[in-house]
Amino acid sequence: MYTIGVILYMVFVYLVAPFHKKARQMVCGHWQTWKILHKKLKKGERYVWFHAASLGEFEQGRPLMERLRREHPEYKIVLTFFSPSGYEVRKNYDGADIVCYLPFDTAGNALAFVHMLRPEMAFFIKYEFWLNYIRACKRHHIPVYSVCSIFQPNKIFFRWYGRGYAYVLSLITHFFVQDEQSRHMLATRGVEGNVTVVGDTRMDRVLDICHAAKQLPLVERFKDNRFVLVAGSSWTPDEDLIITYFNRHPEMKLILAPHVISESHLKQIEEKLHRPFLRYSEATDQNIAAADCLIINCFGLLSSIYRYGEVAYVGGGFGVGIHNVPEAAVYGVPVLIGPNNRKFREAQDMMRLGGCIEIHSQEDFDATMQRFASGTAALKRAGELNRDYIMGNAGATDKIFSFLKF
Repeated sequence: MYTIGVILYMVFVYLVAPFHKKARQMVCGHWQTWKILHKKLKKGERYVWFHAASLGEFEQGRPLMERLRREHPEYKIVLTFFSPSGYEVRKNYDGADIVCYLPFDTAGNALAFVHMLRPEMAFFIKYEFWLNYIRACKRHHIPVYSVCSIFQPNKIFFRWYGRGYAYVLSLITHFFVQDEQSRHMLATRGVEGNVTVVGDTRMDRVLDICHAAKQLPLVERFKDNRFVLVAGSSWTPDEDLIITYFNRHPEMKLILAPHVISESHLKQIEEKLHRPFLRYSEATDQNIAAADCLIINCFGLLSSIYRYGEVAYVGGGFGVGIHNVPEAAVYGVPVLIGPNNRKFREAQDMMRLGGCIEIHSQEDFDATMQRFASGTAALKRAGELNRDYIMGNAGATDKIFSFLKF
């Protein structure tokens, strides 16, 4: 049944590819995979394989890849993606020797891929459990590690219709899970003894980013010792809340980094602003101090910009789901998020502690901002709770490497 499902999905992707950009990218990428492998694989090299579904999983695997590259240069790293949103962004990632799509999980593709690559070990990140690939690794005596995985009662393995697919769990060499609940859930399927609770490698990643954060003189000049809200990865519903408040409160400044930076969306934002604004690409030492809102219309700066805010807002919570909360929380600031956050364990944890605040309406947003703007004690305490959470949950990469004993 599993393979039939994969084949049906593959047929669907091929059928919609002429009309759907991401499907077309995936089909073309799969054709390129075999060419990439034939061209770049070298006889006699020792390969380690990392597989990530998309960009979020890549960020969880990244600390492991970079640690491996730094401490064990004798290994070559192969990184595969399932989603175009991961591959297209990271296809030139210099932390891996080969980056390509993972072909659909048919038995033929899996055997051919593993036979060509012959990795010494494989790391599947978070939710990735491709049965035929993992079975092919088992057949070739290649250890497979599940990294940063989370198991909850609603996952397919623990439903009546998923009992057959749960067989894949028995093929994993070792699980490095994020929490005790995951260990318990695996035990209900007879998986015990090869499970270690390590936490989330993303905490290591955001700490690395924090330590390497860029100094941005233009942003420092914009801030000018004022109370600043940094809103990152925002979508239209987020921006409506934020801008409505911002327009009414001249005592604060706003740094807005929208998720979509198309010209049409930037103009929509600018039409809503009733106070002076400036795009980052147009900022100079001469004009930036006059702006009250700085619009970040480029990529790659957000993780460094969070450091300049007294409060952070992480977007996406009124749509498909919130973006990267730890990326902001690591700087010791309160974080505001929308209601679609249930799938994000770290956000749930920080909400329980009090450093992350869920926003449902304009009234919620206004009241929360006023509380932090007028109370330095509340602001400081919420920020400290977030910073302490990140520090307390760091170290997963060390635990994994200690276990593997390269």
